[in-house]
Amino acid sequence: MAITSANQLELLQTAEAVAREKMIDPGLVIEAMEESLARAAKSRYGSEMDIRVSIDRKTGRATFTRVRTVVEDELLENYQAELTVAQAKPYLDDPKVGDTIVDEVPPVDLGRIAAQSAKQVILQKVREAERDRQFEEFKDRKGTIINGVVKREEYGNIIVDIGRGEAILRRNEKIGRESYRPNDRIRCYIKDVRREARGPQVFLSRTDPQFMAELFKMEVPEIYDGIIEIKAVARDPGSRAKIGVISYDNAIDPVGACVGMRGSRVQAVVNELQGEKIDIIPWNEDQATFLVNALQPAEVAKVVIDEEAGKIEVVVPDEQLSLAIGRRGQNVRLASQLTGLDIDILTEEEESRRRQAEFAERTRLFMDTLDLDEFFAQLLVAEGFTNLEEVAYVELDELLTIEGVDDATAQELQARARDVIEEQNRKALEHARELGVEDSLVGFEGLTPQMIEALALDGVKTLEDFATCADWELAGGWTTVNGERVKDDGLLEKFDMSLEEAQHLVMTARIQLGWVDPAELEAEAEEGAEDEEVEA
Repeated sequence: MAITSANQLELLQTAEAVAREKMIDPGLVIEAMEESLARAAKSRYGSEMDIRVSIDRKTGRATFTRVRTVVEDELLENYQAELTVAQAKPYLDDPKVGDTIVDEVPPVDLGRIAAQSAKQVILQKVREAERDRQFEEFKDRKGTIINGVVKREEYGNIIVDIGRGEAILRRNEKIGRESYRPNDRIRCYIKDVRREARGPQVFLSRTDPQFMAELFKMEVPEIYDGIIEIKAVARDPGSRAKIGVISYDNAIDPVGACVGMRGSRVQAVVNELQGEKIDIIPWNEDQATFLVNALQPAEVAKVVIDEEAGKIEVVVPDEQLSLAIGRRGQNVRLASQLTGLDIDILTEEEESRRRQAEFAERTRLFMDTLDLDEFFAQLLVAEGFTNLEEVAYVELDELLTIEGVDDATAQELQARARDVIEEQNRKALEHARELGVEDSLVGFEGLTPQMIEALALDGVKTLEDFATCADWELAGGWTTVNGERVKDDGLLEKFDMSLEEAQHLVMTARIQLGWVDPAELEAEAEEGAEDEEVEA
């Protein structure tokens, strides 16, 4: 098949038809034709030649050209597509490395094999263009809901026709034991859109928490308009869910708006989610208040939050324990997902036993170290004293508020406490020196003898060793591993050292050693303050 004037326009018509059918740019089809014709020409003239084809977008005329590039003498490898500066002089007035010589060559006749090869190239290019168009269309729809038609089922995964392509709903993204037949209509959440070797892949979900949030956005106009915001969602797909909402208009009740008249709005979402029970909870900036709401219908007696650990203790009446935990731990698990905190649920009886154990432990501490009788030690604990340092260095007036304690008794108590602390410090420092601690660490301000001993037991024996420590290594912290919070124990955590205190001590040590310039730190701090002001 030669490209003659009779079928030149036919090329353009074919390109237009293919582009219209596949909904891609006609220019991409013509580029594919140019590449396929160039390949066919190479098989005729020689694969080492650089043959290029250009199709006129108006007339359809195909121009075949041979391109040769000027290279340095020692780099000449392909004699068919390259030539030296000397060889290029008959063709160019002043040839330089990198110049090209373009000669038009006669069009080729496409034999049966060449025509088949050209067809495959065109189909491949068209397929790639179609995939690119598909990816561009769906990548911006990630995080939205889409309606589709079930095409088939493959190993439990559902293939869904979404108009200009296919998407996959994996079996672990289906609710419960959902089953679908071909041609069933289905509504899903676009969880991810990825480029893969086999083409763009659109992954759907019906179990993602955001699927429920998007459904509420469709059913509740106030959410769509931004008057009500969904702050948090937690789901046990197909069984139960909790959703935290807040209203930015005092006249609108966020829970009532989401429920709708006679429950019409929430019921529409429930029906789409195969009867999943939904608890709609008012959001509150106060974590404790929000958690109390999230644990409904259980009643909560007390909430204790450990913000640094990201944990929270909830005390409930004994008869409310099973309700707070829920069937198979569902209620507390959803409340934990909703608040982003680890929740420990205790009954009032369990909390009382723990308080009594702590009370007895502190009482024993004061009895053993200060040589007090049980009654007097209990008085100290009842007044809120938890350790020797508090007794030794508290204002004298605070001890005098304890019933039966006069000035002489208070001074005696403090003297005993200080003597015990000094003896403990002496022994700790002596042990630390036996372990090889150097004076540079002993003399560093901010570390007590017990802290120095704890550091020495872990191999930190010099100021240089201390300066290389990370703040979390000293104060401890929490890391998330496989979605679960894991505790990192700190060397000085038992001394109630905070992360900020650890950062200050480590930075001070680095400054003393000359590792850090204080002027640079001040400049960075000023820049950070300026950035915060600009953002504000």
